[in-house]
Amino acid sequence: MKQQLTEPLVARLQDQPQSDPVPSFLITYLYVGHFLARWGTRMWDFSVGLYMINIWPDSLLFAAIYGAVESASTALFGPIIGHWVDRFPYVKVLRIWLVTQNLSFVIAGGTVMALLVYADLRVTNFYAFVFLIILTNISGAVGVLSTLAGTILVERDWAVVISEGHSPEVLTKINSVMRRIDLFCKLGAPVLTGLIISFVSLEASAFTLALWNTISIWLEYWLFTSVYKGIPALGESGQRKLSRSLESDQNKTRSNLLSSDDEDEVEISQESWIKRRIKQFSRIPYVSAWRVYLQQDVVLPGVALALLYCTVLRFGTLMTATLEWEGIPAYIIGIVRGVSAGVGIAATVVYPILQSHILTLRTGLWSIWSQWTFLLLCVGSIWVPNRVLSACMLMAGVGTSRLGLWMFDLAVIQQMQDQVPELERCVVGGVQSSLQSSMDLMGYVMAIIISNPQDFWKLTLVSFGVVTLAALLYTLHLYRVRKHLLHFEKLTPFLKCITRSQSANV
Repeated sequence: MKQQLTEPLVARLQDQPQSDPVPSFLITYLYVGHFLARWGTRMWDFSVGLYMINIWPDSLLFAAIYGAVESASTALFGPIIGHWVDRFPYVKVLRIWLVTQNLSFVIAGGTVMALLVYADLRVTNFYAFVFLIILTNISGAVGVLSTLAGTILVERDWAVVISEGHSPEVLTKINSVMRRIDLFCKLGAPVLTGLIISFVSLEASAFTLALWNTISIWLEYWLFTSVYKGIPALGESGQRKLSRSLESDQNKTRSNLLSSDDEDEVEISQESWIKRRIKQFSRIPYVSAWRVYLQQDVVLPGVALALLYCTVLRFGTLMTATLEWEGIPAYIIGIVRGVSAGVGIAATVVYPILQSHILTLRTGLWSIWSQWTFLLLCVGSIWVPNRVLSACMLMAGVGTSRLGLWMFDLAVIQQMQDQVPELERCVVGGVQSSLQSSMDLMGYVMAIIISNPQDFWKLTLVSFGVVTLAALLYTLHLYRVRKHLLHFEKLTPFLKCITRSQSANV
């Protein structure tokens, strides 16, 4: 069994016979449950920047602080959450994830409503104002952490388990549809929330957020438990996880007993004492998770993907708040953000086609450099004197770059699913999310330092430099694996054909 757990997914798929197809209605349940969970999260992701810029006008400070708190919590607890998802039964993880996520966003919606209704609270009762701000930040961060647990469970683990025993195209399809659902939520939730904010009120959007999470939790739980009970492979994988967890605990107990016996001996060298302390330190879940991650062959693509989070060139909290400051109406921001998500949905359609022709590794290369190319439009917007035109160029560059971004995201995730052993899948997913949030945190720290919306151009240049670094890192990884970047032997006949046609014309 241990050998089976440590073999990469691709090797196991080649050796296993084809399994019976999973009932289509269960896959539909999985997709619908994923949609319900992501819709509430995307409503909060879009609206929190607008809430913060209205609570503290003419400054990105509150929006940046919230983003920093959210990113820091994920960066700090991401590996631990991945370790926790890997050790506990699926049903227990499912319950804790759904209850914590929905309850956190209900609390966040309630605190935001109080801050918006009592707009003069920071003058009349400053301590109550600070308490509500802190509660909003904490509840939002907890909601995002619980969302991370669900992402690791469903996207990184269940998707692979369900596709085992089937052709690789099954995993590609599941990944693409799951990402398409997420991007559709990024499209629909901002548009709906922006319309509510523009034509009703901010308070109404906060109430809608709280109401959605209160109602949807029950249906989400029923859908996911139906999937778990209806697909035997998930139950078998859960049993392997429990067995692995018990075996790991027994090994730790045995190791601790041996360490205690060794410490009772009188003659112990200084070197052996240091080695034991290093081993004990490496057993800490946070440290051991990072050690596992750094041993993977896909560490460079993972770092490249994480670097793309250290940027303000996306429709996140900071860019949304900046566009609001520029005078762009909330519903326009929501529509443009929705169009951007539509481009991302197109990426989930293009990715399987491109991947089937040039494979996953090269799909990632073409994707990240296409993102870099579209972001040149954002750099050019810095020198446009007209503020509205500049904002339009910024939004256009960010929106079109989503095509390359989400194809690159899918390419890296599939490389991790194919090459990371089952034994380490959830842990690596948790560390990857932690690394991405660390980069996200760095972006918010930059915004705290440069909090004036007039200086957003500085953040744009830094972000473009980070994307360039990510593209170079992935290019280096591809060269290390394939020992070349382009098939020059295939270009030679093409160049000869062009030369001949030019000679004929002359």
